Amino acid sequence: MKLYTKPGACSTADHIALQWTGQPFQLEILDKESMKAPAFLAINPAGAVPAIVDGDFVLTQNAAIMGYIADSFPEAGLAGDGSPRQRAEAARWLAFVNSDLHPAFKPLFGPAAFIGDESQHEAVKLAARKRLRSLFESADRQLAGKQWLAGFRSYADPYLYITLRWAQGLSIDLSGLDHLAAFKARMEADPAVQKALKIEGLA
Repeated sequence: MKLYTKPGACSTADHIALQWTGQPFQLEILDKESMKAPAFLAINPAGAVPAIVDGDFVLTQNAAIMGYIADSFPEAGLAGDGSPRQRAEAARWLAFVNSDLHPAFKPLFGPAAFIGDESQHEAVKLAARKRLRSLFESADRQLAGKQWLAGFRSYADPYLYITLRWAQGLSIDLSGLDHLAAFKARMEADPAVQKALKIEGLA
């Protein structure tokens, strides 16, 4: 199994998940240019990470890749203990990060995609910051009394962690969200997380 990643992108979450499995895998680290090169476009015509190649099987889209990693290495428990309830709980919080939290950053990275009037770009960014604060408050409430987002360590956790790194880099107000702060500290103390960050040059 080979993962294509770009340092600090959402694909770093997949890298952490693979490190958590404890199983061997290959990694190719891309940058902005190599993501648009013919060799990678043959794997993912969208020119986006993550992508996984496993034999003759090529898979894109973060949520699908997380599920594939969990199913390929069930002993890692990334989708729970095998029960429908735990699998659904892990999937629920993966969906929260993938479908709600991650897209909420997009107006900050490229407001022009949302409104053409440049004079409104700062208003769009401000609205995005408020939306992100609200979503992180939801995650903080969920983490009250828990170490992990789903109540057990799952593939939702590295994805949430990566969005927290983005939030820090963009100076999103996370003040008072103590459960999130504790979660981020736990992730950064995790040896597998540290290994993934070091390999991608993010440590």
